[in-house]
Amino acid sequence: MENTIFSPEETREISIRLEQYDDIFSDFDIRPYSKRALSVDFLDEIKRASRDKNGENIELILFAPEKERNEAHEMTIRERLAAHFKRHYHLLLEEKHKVIRLGTSMVIMGFISMIAATLIVFKDPRQSMVLSFLLVFLEPAAWFLLWEGMDQIFFHSKKINPELDFYRKMCTSHGHVHFKSY
Repeated sequence: MENTIFSPEETREISIRLEQYDDIFSDFDIRPYSKRALSVDFLDEIKRASRDKNGENIELILFAPEKERNEAHEMTIRERLAAHFKRHYHLLLEEKHKVIRLGTSMVIMGFISMIAATLIVFKDPRQSMVLSFLLVFLEPAAWFLLWEGMDQIFFHSKKINPELDFYRKMCTSHGHVHFKSY
């Protein structure tokens, strides 16, 4: 894999020049193309090139040497790329949902802790050591759960967005992987 060719008028096209089909896959994985792990360098190059691409229907054009072209391999590679993009899109989407669910449950637990602490204050915690302990425990726990839960919802879940956006773009583009000769 040498470089990416950019054309300003073709904003939804990513063109990558390959020396051989193996450039797409990990050097350490010796399984057939249908099961082989994709190369981190290959994925990083596509991610970098897709950042400025808006929307969907990105066309991934893989240029291979004329004498190296093999239709059967190309069909398998298209299917492998589609499966990879779809799988990782769904994994990241589920991860984002888990982060939001965790944050939401933390916020709810924080509110419950605050309500419990408020009820204890009205009962005069000085009368019981247990109530006093619960008040000391619940007040910081409530604030921690609220702030940490909101951090999960508003910030941590957003950290997943660039990767999720990349896989969403590529997942919707699985029919737009083409091989051309050079």
